[in-house]
Amino acid sequence: MKLAYLLRHAKSSWDAPSVPDHDRPLSPRGRRAARTIGDHLRRTGAAPEIALCSTARRATETLDAIVAALDPRPDVRLEDELYGASAEALVHRLRRLPPSVPSALLIGHNPGIQAAAVALAGADDQAPVARLRDKMPTAALAVFELDGEWAAVAPGAARLVSFVVPRDLA
Repeated sequence: MKLAYLLRHAKSSWDAPSVPDHDRPLSPRGRRAARTIGDHLRRTGAAPEIALCSTARRATETLDAIVAALDPRPDVRLEDELYGASAEALVHRLRRLPPSVPSALLIGHNPGIQAAAVALAGADDQAPVARLRDKMPTAALAVFELDGEWAAVAPGAARLVSFVVPRDLA
């Protein structure tokens, strides 16, 4: 079984509207939320072996807060193509993981990250999936179990085992 952790970056700052989108940092609320999710991952014993992250500043700052809470630290890969990636591109990126990787954290942006999570969950209509379909706010984390290999990841091929947002953990 494989575990996929899909995380939307934490809330970014809009204090400087002239800053290019790619370079927007986290807001103070975003930094707190990212630490909260990192603490949650640590408490639940999550240990993703690899972390795939968009190169956008708000995503990398989210990643920094998350990995600071994890032991062991995942193998971190910053990937330009994750910035603004579609659901299909994100699912395809998961498919390219080596079979030896048991778990992966993927940090991205909406609408792609939510659409990828909804696609993985498929037609499941349990309450957590319905909540995920409705909204995946900043710093929301969806955790999926996948049977088989990464190469077989496809819409509906995973089970949503957890969906949390920082306010759930307060």
